[in-house]
Formats: sequence, C-alpha cells, structure tokens
Amino acid sequence: MQMHRRLFLFCLLMVFGTASGAQAPDASVRPPERAAVVQAAPEGGSTAGLRAWVADFRPRALEQGIDGAVYDRALRDVTYDAEVVRRDRNQAEFTKTIWDYLDTAVSDLRVSNGRAALAKWNSTLSQIEETYDVDKEIVVAIWGLESAYGTFRGGDSVLNSMATLAYDARRAAFFEDQLLAALKILQSGDTTKSRLSGSWAGAMGHTQFMPTSFQDHAVDHDEDGKRDIWGDDPVDALASTAAYLKHHGWNRGQPWGVEVKIPEGFDYALARRSLRKMPSEWATLGVTRPSGTAVKDYGLASVLLPGGAEGAAFLIFGNFAALENYNTADAYVVAVGHLADRIRGGPAFEHGWPRHLRVLTFDERVELQKRLTSAGYDTEKIDAKMGPLTVDAIRRFQVDQGIAPDGYPSLSVLDRLRAL
Repeated sequence: MQMHRRLFLFCLLMVFGTASGAQAPDASVRPPERAAVVQAAPEGGSTAGLRAWVADFRPRALEQGIDGAVYDRALRDVTYDAEVVRRDRNQAEFTKTIWDYLDTAVSDLRVSNGRAALAKWNSTLSQIEETYDVDKEIVVAIWGLESAYGTFRGGDSVLNSMATLAYDARRAAFFEDQLLAALKILQSGDTTKSRLSGSWAGAMGHTQFMPTSFQDHAVDHDEDGKRDIWGDDPVDALASTAAYLKHHGWNRGQPWGVEVKIPEGFDYALARRSLRKMPSEWATLGVTRPSGTAVKDYGLASVLLPGGAEGAAFLIFGNFAALENYNTADAYVVAVGHLADRIRGGPAFEHGWPRHLRVLTFDERVELQKRLTSAGYDTEKIDAKMGPLTVDAIRRFQVDQGIAPDGYPSLSVLDRLRAL
C-alpha cells in the first residue's frame, strides 16, 4: 500500500475537463489515503543539516548494499527543500463528495482521451494483458488518473525529495526506505540521476510508482535491459502496473464492481465488506442490475454504498480489493473501475447521486466520532476516518433513530447527534 501515498500536481485545464466544462485543478485527482495532518511550517531544516544527515546515513546505506561511489555521486549536491516538507506536513484533506470527484476523474474528456490512448497502444496493451492476465482497460484507466495518460509525470528530483523527507524525521523510516530504493534504481542502471524524477513525494513515471514499489514490481517489458517508467514510451510503466495488480490478486475478466439497484425495505446492515454472497444470492434479496436482471456469478461480492442510501449502489468483487492496493480510497477505486468500463464502451452510472449533501470536514468527522461514542455508540477511535468501526456505530445510531441504517456519515446524522 505504500506505493502511492502522495499528491501529484497537474497543470492544464484540458486534463480535468468535465461534461460541464474544464476546471483548473490544484492537486491530483486521487484522494489522499490518510486523514490530513496539519502542522506548522518546518523550522530549523537547512541544506547544511541535510548534508550532515547524508554523511551520517551513508554507513547504513552501504550496509544495505549501496555502493559508496554510487551513494556519493547521487547525494553530493542535495539541497534541503522546505516546500517538500511543508507539503508533506500539510497534505490537503480530501473534501469532495464521491460524485464531485467522479465528475472530474471520469469526465467525458478523460474517457475520450483514454479511448484514444487504448487505440494508439492497443497492440502493446493486448500483449501486456496476455502476459500478466490483467485487463488492458484497467491499466489504461490507472494511467489516466495517475498522469493523464503520461502527460504529467512529475519533474522533481526523487533523490532530493526523499533525502529531505528522511532528514525531516516525521516519517523517517518510510522515506529512508524510499531513498534506499531510489539509490538501488540508480545502481542497477535502470535510469540516470538526471532522469530519476517524479512528484514532490517521490512517485515516478506514467503510473506513479514509489521507489520501493518499483523495486518490487517494475518489469522490463520491452527487453531493452532497463525498467524505464520515466521516458515518453510508456510500455514498461504499463506492464509494471499490470504486474503490480497481478501480484495483488487481479482476476482477469471479473468486474471490479457492477452497478445495482437496492430494493425497498433492504436491510442496510447487509451492506458491509465482510458479508459476501454470490450475485445470484443477492438477486433473491432484490439486489439486481438496474434493469432487474441478476448480476452474473463472477464470484463472491459485497454491497457497496459509497454515497449512502440515496446514491448509486454496487456489487463489488475481489478485483476491488486488488485496486485498493493502488489507493485505499473508495472514490479512487470506483473511479478507476468506472473509467475502465467507460473506455471499454460501457455506459455512465444509471442512478443519480445525492448532490444536495456535502462531505463532512475533518473537524466535523472528529466531532461525529466523539458524539457517537459519548452517546453509547463507541467508534473505538477518534481519528476522523470513516472506517468500518465508525460506519457500524452510525448504523446502530440510525437504527435507534428509526432512519435507514446505511452508515453514511452525513451532516444530518451529525445534527441528530447534536440535538441529543
């Protein structure tokens, strides 16, 4: 999961065009995977301090197999980047609803660009699909969300960023591992120091691999002796993405999920990830395609309600979990899956979204958890993350309040708690 814990800044309006027109982005279309951590701007860091840290870290790097000459050449001119530290400490909280996110992530323009990319690279992608047994449309969809089909791959020095963040020490162990992996990439000859670039947080190439994930999963698909995910040719990056998904259990031909309709009187307590049934079993409970037909028995599936009882509903399969290894946010996984379906020629979602609702802020989510716990619906953690424990607490509260227990953390639920 460490593969993609970062934001990647995009620049052009056309990348984020929506059905209602283009909009200027200020961050990646991928939601962050963790709650925002807001701290004061870093103080006390300096290039002199960073270089002293580099000298101190050198023996540990050599113990991990890094050649001394490689280490010295790679890090001799690093400079402390206060902006990278500031960004890491103040990663923007994701404040979009899933429907607003999907409007951008699966815009008509992104779909059409995806179809064009698939057509251009179809021969290569078909070969990758056969080699790694991962659907080519999924690979293209990840490519589209991560770098707008290779348009924005990042231009920051990965070595400089990783060294700065390791020296900062807030998440030293994580970034030390990333720095060591980046040094091993150089040592193996996959790329050069000048080309080892990516986002400010170290994500690299067409599909934004972190250095450790590159080491574990990148492949030399074109057999030129290098695993090159940085250049204009995306072949190795696309194949590496397929290899990554295969490693994490992708099942070719199985959907990530299928849109379904929920019958009146449905027991929303059944809509949890831990409860899996065959689609034919769900059909006996009234959970079917919007047309009323049963979903094919692709495998065990759970009901997902990412927009609560008023939003679109899905039966999700094992491939949903495989995509979560790229990013754990439901919004990202749904976006990748739906973008792949649209690139393949599938329709937009049939059910609408409750666009009158807004997402709770970080402070409101903390308040929700505190009020639930105080009212006897223990969330066990006060961390602003709307995970299974909080969803279960919301459901128990909703049952006692006589409202649909969909577990959705809405403002109306918070207001009911405030009124107690």
